[in-house]
Amino acid sequence: MPNPPTGFDHGLTLDAAHTIARETLAEGRRLGLAPLTVVVLDQAAQLKAVLREDGCSLMRPTIAHGKAFGAIGLGFGGRELARRSQTMPGFMNAFSDLAGGSAVPVPGGVLVRDSKGGILGAVGVSGDASDKDEAAAVAGINAAGLSPDTGD
Repeated sequence: MPNPPTGFDHGLTLDAAHTIARETLAEGRRLGLAPLTVVVLDQAAQLKAVLREDGCSLMRPTIAHGKAFGAIGLGFGGRELARRSQTMPGFMNAFSDLAGGSAVPVPGGVLVRDSKGGILGAVGVSGDASDKDEAAAVAGINAAGLSPDTGD
């Protein structure tokens, strides 16, 4: 038996997660956004990276995690989750309850896909308007050579 155990594939490498997080914040600076927090989750919704810029308010890490968790939880980018929260509020309320309140169905939660369309993980960004948070996440994912899926 190999030591350490092998065979676990969580999709998103630590190197890619670091690149996404770093470049997401860099894009926020280029765009002149408010201080951002970025959370990167792997395909098992486990934390791979989190960066919180100086000046972020108290709940930004929790909100960013909720955006990423919602996306990976249902397999849709935040824009689709936002649409579904409008058209299917009962289902989305149940989803939020089942997720322990840890799902935030708004733009800024972006799936990370490989070149074949497979889901590797998700990124959540919080700090500015949701559309701007999403733009920063998309830039970070692109910088890692992966494909962002915003839900559009």
